[in-house]
Amino acid sequence: MAAYVVYSLYTARARIAIQITLSNKETYKKICEQQSSLPVFLRYWWLDAVCAHWDAAIAKKGDHVAGVWPYAIEKKAGVSLLRNPKLTPYLGPHILLPAGIKESKADAFEYETLTELLGQLPAAKVWNLSMQPGFKQAGIMKGHGLKAHVQQTFLIDLSAGEATVFANMKESLRRNIRSGEKELLVTNEPSAIAELYQFQKHTLNGKGAQQAYSLRDMEQLFKACSEKQSAAIWVAKAGDKIQAIIWNIWDAERSYYFMGAQNPAEDSSKAKSLLLWHAIKEAIKRGNKIFDMEGSMDAGVERFFRGFGGKRELYMVLTKNDSFIWKLKTMLIK
Repeated sequence: MAAYVVYSLYTARARIAIQITLSNKETYKKICEQQSSLPVFLRYWWLDAVCAHWDAAIAKKGDHVAGVWPYAIEKKAGVSLLRNPKLTPYLGPHILLPAGIKESKADAFEYETLTELLGQLPAAKVWNLSMQPGFKQAGIMKGHGLKAHVQQTFLIDLSAGEATVFANMKESLRRNIRSGEKELLVTNEPSAIAELYQFQKHTLNGKGAQQAYSLRDMEQLFKACSEKQSAAIWVAKAGDKIQAIIWNIWDAERSYYFMGAQNPAEDSSKAKSLLLWHAIKEAIKRGNKIFDMEGSMDAGVERFFRGFGGKRELYMVLTKNDSFIWKLKTMLIK
């Protein structure tokens, strides 16, 4: 019996020692496995794919994980930065409200949790961080010396079902989709990611712009998404010719139009509309609640997205620049 007690004490201490040595990053990975509500862009495997180095702030209230804030660890020209990693449209905090919390107490819970999370973030002179749609705690961010700018996206409520979602679309868009269904074939072709990259490159070169990521970056991220069954490359073809491609990503709650492009050698105005409708239908079958167009401030793109009947949603971009070096760099780039 005495030997058993000693062994029990030893194993208990060993467990405590293991828990003590777990880093925030390791703890965050465990939280990701336990919390299905975390958006895909905040998942540890996504961060592994897009960041050289990352960590996470974790706030707890007793045994309850109240909130998390994963972030990329980045330094350029000796300046510490907090910004979205490449290929990551949203980041920032995620609050995990306790089950059954009263609405009157939810805001205070968020505020207190954010205060704790902000206190754990590393000091950074430069911020450029896009929050998730729905994040509204602007006051606390201003109190930390951050400016809040807004961007927009369009969110489609999928709960009404396929027929209602289709009926809410612009009539000309519905005609395009019906016509496209007769003329084009839609398939999931992961290997077409190379063509997607080239189509995008052609479009950006025509605007005098460059891609902010490489084909290898895209392939690495798509591999991670595929392993978690969270992505598809939808391709629309006329015969054997690709007309357009979109990269669709999803998590437990939302499906996202992540990126897409039309074949510059073809002239199909129907292909991209058909692909987005296909992605929306797949999201409904999957049980996703929202389809996020991921937005644009470009007037033409906004008009196209608006035709799908989604609700305009603003999201915050937190910025700060207290670095002379970075201000100079920004001026030179302009």
